Amino acid sequence: MKPAARRPLVAGNWKLHKTLGDTRALLEDLLGRLHDSEAAEVVVAPVFTALSTAREKLAGTSVGLSAQDCYEQPQGAFTGEVSVPLLADVGCSYVIVGHSERRELFGESDEQVKRKVVAVLKGGLTPIACVGETLAIREAGNTEKHVLAQVDAILEGLSSVDERLRAKAVIAYEPVWAIGTGRTATPADAQAVHAAIRRRVSERLGAALADGMRILYGGSVKADNAKALLAEPDVDGALVGGASLDAAAFAAIVAAAR
Repeated sequence: MKPAARRPLVAGNWKLHKTLGDTRALLEDLLGRLHDSEAAEVVVAPVFTALSTAREKLAGTSVGLSAQDCYEQPQGAFTGEVSVPLLADVGCSYVIVGHSERRELFGESDEQVKRKVVAVLKGGLTPIACVGETLAIREAGNTEKHVLAQVDAILEGLSSVDERLRAKAVIAYEPVWAIGTGRTATPADAQAVHAAIRRRVSERLGAALADGMRILYGGSVKADNAKALLAEPDVDGALVGGASLDAAAFAAIVAAAR
């Protein structure tokens, strides 16, 4: 049985979708479907411009609010960026950092992801720090080496904050080749990488942190594969992309997490 600290977490990353009106409609639909969801924590991550609207719709519910990214500095001459204090001010409790699209499309490095993880924790929020490999890396047999190098950077950041803060951190394993492609790692594939991540956390920062850390799986998670993925001993929830834009599909994934 998984430790109580590893309550399943299902986070919906809406990416660059949904107007303010769409956001209201989707959340109304979703909230009407999330019955008896206490066993799983649910978080949604709309676009920056819809965060305030989402906060209003989620007020008084158990569904949390996440941003899709942040900047590492709290304020200053950084045109176009959004800081952790601003995200806290708008009602976020989580921030996704290091998503593969940020790494691949916008050139974010492991070092930048590390700094963002630290900024999120010091700002009082919870980072969902993403790691994952491309198809070429997987086919070359270098999945574990590549993913653990990304994990090591995150752990270096965690080592710089106190134990109370580092215990909040969440890691999400998202094989890049499975994001938005319809291809999904098998439950055994996902479990193998999740177990390797947990071992590395234990080696670097201790068994207590490793045993309590939630490690999510992402990459074409859908209602029909979620139950098998989430049943694996080291899979503690899901970071959901496309399916989170459909209330019925996302609610079904939450149900699978229960």
